[in-house]
Amino acid sequence: MTTTLDTLLPLLERIAAALERAAPPPQAAQDLTVADAFLWGPERRLLPVPEVARVEMGLLTGIDRARDILAENTARFARGLPANNALLWGARGMGKSSLVKAVHAAVNAGRSEGALPMKLVEIHREDIEALPDLMARLRPDPHRWIVFCDDLSFDGDDTSYKSLKTALDGGIEGRPPNVLFYATSNRRHLLARDMVENERSTAINPGEAVEEKVSLSDRFGLWLGFHKCSQDEYLAMIRAYVDHHGLAVEPERLRAEALEWATTRGSRSGRTAFQFIQDLAGRLGQRLG
Repeated sequence: MTTTLDTLLPLLERIAAALERAAPPPQAAQDLTVADAFLWGPERRLLPVPEVARVEMGLLTGIDRARDILAENTARFARGLPANNALLWGARGMGKSSLVKAVHAAVNAGRSEGALPMKLVEIHREDIEALPDLMARLRPDPHRWIVFCDDLSFDGDDTSYKSLKTALDGGIEGRPPNVLFYATSNRRHLLARDMVENERSTAINPGEAVEEKVSLSDRFGLWLGFHKCSQDEYLAMIRAYVDHHGLAVEPERLRAEALEWATTRGSRSGRTAFQFIQDLAGRLGQRLG
């Protein structure tokens, strides 16, 4: 059978129509003015967050130096001045992620009249390979953005850290000038020790293998360490929460119960302090505003 243009054209049209039906519809342009905070969803869209769960800046006690440094870095960025990506690392429950969200709110509250609000977008650890796509999505937007990843670390054979390195460096285009990346982690170098040791044992040049791994944290110009708090710092956190929420409790009882709470959990931290305040408020029959 001889194939002619007249017989081939209908077939090609049917194939083209089938491909159009199979292709996903183009995404409509998003209105990024509807919220000041977003989530980068698994479908690679910015999902607005109407109300961010955050703690007021004044309640973040015991981390004054880290608070001031991050607030200044963020304020410079919001004004269009040079600023660094930041890694907040250290002890659990000491307010690393709370500080990022509080600083975002404080800088927006203090912006000059008519200035565009700074946006916060959270990307989950499991979506980190999509970070370059997110950076490309934000590059043409007129707002300034903080991309935030909470509890960032890498284990085993996970190679997605390479996507993070590419995004932080920005590749041939460079990092978008309107984007900063803030991350929290319990690890200073983001990588488990066994990852580094495994690379060392299998590499031709062990020193270069370790350097490749450790260089990830070097992409962050700002390192802020968070350490376990003392008993006095823990009690200061408790008192700050009590005063802020107007909880009616005698000082002696407050001190004794707060210390017992920390002892039973084997931990003193901002998170432990807030959990105690939630329990105390519930027992007192008072609501937390």
